[in-house]
Amino acid sequence: MTHAILTERLTKYYGAHCVVNCLNLSVPTGTVYGFLGRNGAGKSTTIKMLLGMAQPSYGRALLLGHEVAQLPPEVKARIAYLAEGHPLYGWMTVAEAVRFGRSFHAARWNQRLLDQILDHFEIPARAKLRRLSNGQRVNVALALAIAPDPDLLILDDPTLGLDTVARRDFLMSMIHLVGRQGRTILFSSHILADVERVADRIGILVDGVLRVDCPTEHFKQSVSKLVLEFAGWPPVFPGCAGLVQAWEVGHRLELVIVNFGAQQRQVIESLSPLAWDEVGLNLEDAFVDYTRGPRRSLPVFGDETADVPPSTSDRGAA
Repeated sequence: MTHAILTERLTKYYGAHCVVNCLNLSVPTGTVYGFLGRNGAGKSTTIKMLLGMAQPSYGRALLLGHEVAQLPPEVKARIAYLAEGHPLYGWMTVAEAVRFGRSFHAARWNQRLLDQILDHFEIPARAKLRRLSNGQRVNVALALAIAPDPDLLILDDPTLGLDTVARRDFLMSMIHLVGRQGRTILFSSHILADVERVADRIGILVDGVLRVDCPTEHFKQSVSKLVLEFAGWPPVFPGCAGLVQAWEVGHRLELVIVNFGAQQRQVIESLSPLAWDEVGLNLEDAFVDYTRGPRRSLPVFGDETADVPPSTSDRGAA
């Protein structure tokens, strides 16, 4: 398997604060990879290091098989970046922005593909960029990013600030563009429904540490929420393998457990609840419940199985 993005112990300190900690990230070629984490988790810093905009404290990163610090010009031409906020020169017309972008990528520029995107979204060439809607601007930015026909596209929260219809249009465009075999997308977003719609794999950073790196469906299926009902106040939960968190809500005890199975079921039944139920989670629910758990006991997800060391209960207010 080849990897479009590969990092080895990539680490970044700002002063004494470790923002990204020994990151070993592997993004297979041809994958749409959802890069997730709460605010301050280290996502943007990681992207900056991948693009050479920030120097790592130590470790290394490779894009398309080449060290980021020594990317040849012909490899840089195969990489595109769409920044948060979709920065464009507002005083330009769409046609002027196209001519400006083409001047940097004459050898690889795919004008036909760009025209197809602009025509699809009915964006006139004479329109000033500052007068376009947010949705139109992000689609112009996407068109300019993919016109050089990149093999690797890095998107940093590209749908931020868009309404539901504009976000859906953008995602459908992205899915269509991924149809070309071999193109890889690293897609960072705070909108988990978008990631769930398009991502084959996800990585989740928690306090600068990559805690999850696996297929999207594997993560969703591995995180379970259990709700236990009691006649009075719930007993103290004794803990079990894979426990992320436990908290009381009135006469209920709510648990989040990774890889729920027979051993965990036995612990639950030993508490003699009146009833208990397993609640299905979408990606956003699983992400929220997983990342707000106690940091020291979070199970780590890989391709096939999760490392689930024993954990103690984290009782707290809901």
